[in-house]
Amino acid sequence: MALESGTQTGSNALTSSFTTKKKDAAAEKENLWSAILNEVQTQGSTKLPANKSVLVLGDNATGKTTLIAKLQGVEDPKKGSGLEYAYIDVKDEYRDDMTRLGVWVLDGDPGHTNLLHFALNETNYAHTLVILTVSMTQPWGWLEQLNHWIKVLGQHIESLPLEAKDKEMARQRLATTWQSYCEVGDDLDPGSPVKRTMRNNSIDEDDLLPLTEDALITNLGLDIVVVVTKTDYMTTLEKEYEYRDEHFDFIQQWIRSFCLRTGASLFYTSVKEDKNCDLLYKYLTHRIYGLPFRTPALVVEKDAVLIPAGWDSLKKISILYENMHGIKAESPYSDVIKAPPTRKAVSNREVEVQTEDEQTFLARQQEILKQAGQDRGESPLRSQGGGGVGGNKSVPRTPGSTGQSSPKKIDPKLTPATPGGEGVLANFFNSLLHKKSGSPGGGGGPPGAGTPTGTTRTSNGTDSLMTPEKLAVRSDAAAELDRLSRSVKKEIDLSQSEC
Repeated sequence: MALESGTQTGSNALTSSFTTKKKDAAAEKENLWSAILNEVQTQGSTKLPANKSVLVLGDNATGKTTLIAKLQGVEDPKKGSGLEYAYIDVKDEYRDDMTRLGVWVLDGDPGHTNLLHFALNETNYAHTLVILTVSMTQPWGWLEQLNHWIKVLGQHIESLPLEAKDKEMARQRLATTWQSYCEVGDDLDPGSPVKRTMRNNSIDEDDLLPLTEDALITNLGLDIVVVVTKTDYMTTLEKEYEYRDEHFDFIQQWIRSFCLRTGASLFYTSVKEDKNCDLLYKYLTHRIYGLPFRTPALVVEKDAVLIPAGWDSLKKISILYENMHGIKAESPYSDVIKAPPTRKAVSNREVEVQTEDEQTFLARQQEILKQAGQDRGESPLRSQGGGGVGGNKSVPRTPGSTGQSSPKKIDPKLTPATPGGEGVLANFFNSLLHKKSGSPGGGGGPPGAGTPTGTTRTSNGTDSLMTPEKLAVRSDAAAELDRLSRSVKKEIDLSQSEC
C-alpha cells in the first residue's frame, strides 16, 4: 500500500509540473503576441502632426510661388504680395493618414521682412523648415541673395524670445542629423513602419562620427533646403552668355560649399521640365515627418543636382575642380560669374504696341489740319487789292509792269473755263497769239476783224509792220496769259488739296 501511494504521489507531481510548464509557455506566448500587437497598435495610432510648416524665402522672380504651386499640384498659380499662405496635402500611404503642411511665402521686397514673425516665431520654431530659392536665370546674384537671406533669418531668430536651452537643443538635433546620415539602399521595404523605426534608432549617439570639415559653421537650428529654380535656363546661358561646363562646375562647387557651411540640402529644379520636383516633395516629407526617402545624391546631371543634408564634404566637392581648367576654385565668385551688360538682358520679345483712343486720335488729326491751314495762308491772287479768282475783276496791267515772265505756251489742260471767266480770257489771248494763215479774221469774224487797220498779214500769219507799241502790247498780252495760266493751275491744285 505504501509503495502504491508513493507511486501515485510521484505521478501527480509530474502531471502538475507539466501542467505548470504548459501554462507558463502559453502565458509567455500570449505575452509575446500582446507585445507585438501593442507595438503595432502604438505605431498605427501615431498620427502625422498638424503643426509643421515651411517658410520660403528668396528674391522676387526666383520662382517661389511657381515652385510651391508645383508641389501642391496646382497648374495655374496665383501670385500675391507681402506674406502668402498655402498648404500642401501630405499622405502616409502605409498608415492611411493625411495631414496638411502649412507653407508661408515671403515677398522678396526687403520692406516685408517685418512680416517674418507671423511665419516664424517661438511657438513653431522647432517645427519649421526653411527653403531658400535662387534662380538659374541670374546666377551672378546668388552670392548676395543667399548671404542676405541667411543674415535676415539669423537676425530674426536672435530676436525671438527663445530659451537658450531650446536653441541649443535645435542646433544639436541638426548636428545629429548630419552625423547620423547614411547611404540608402537597404533591402527592407523603405515604407514599412519597422524599417522607419530601425532607420531612426539604429545609430547610438556614442557611434556618431564627428562633423566633417567646414560643416555647420552657421548652425541656426533649422532644417534648410536651398532650391535652385529654372535650371532649364542653362541652355540660354550657354548660347547667349557663352557659359561653359567649367562655369557650371564653379557655380555648383560654390553653392555646395555654402550649403555645407549652413547645414542645408541642395536641389536643382525645373518646373518647366519637371526636374526634381517630385523628389523635393518626398524629401520635405522625409525631413519634416520622417517618411522614407531612398534617393541617393545626384551629381551627374548638371541641371538636376540633389545633395541631401549630411552627404557632402569638401573632398566630394573637390572632384569638380578636375574639370575647371581655366577657372580657379578659390577665385572670388563675383569675379568669375559676372553680371552681363544691360543690353544683353533685354528680352527678345516684340514690344507691345499700345493703341491710341479713337477720339484722341481724331482730335489730334484735327489740330494738325488746322495748323496746316494756318501755315498755308491765303492765295497770293486772293490777297491782291480787289483782284483774284472767284468773280473779282483783275487789276489791268501796263506794258511797263515788272515781275512778268517770258511768254510760253499754255497747257491745254489749264484752258477750260473756270469760275470768274479767266478761262475765257485765256482762250481769247491764246487765239490772238496763235492765229493761223488763211483763217477768216481770227476764227469766224468778218474779214480784217482780227487785224488792226493799216497792217497786212504775211503767209505765215505774222504782222508785216510791227511797231514798238504793238510789240509792247503783245508782250503784255503774253504776260497776262502766263499769269492767268498760273492762277488757274494754283486754283485747281488748291481745290484738289481741300477735297
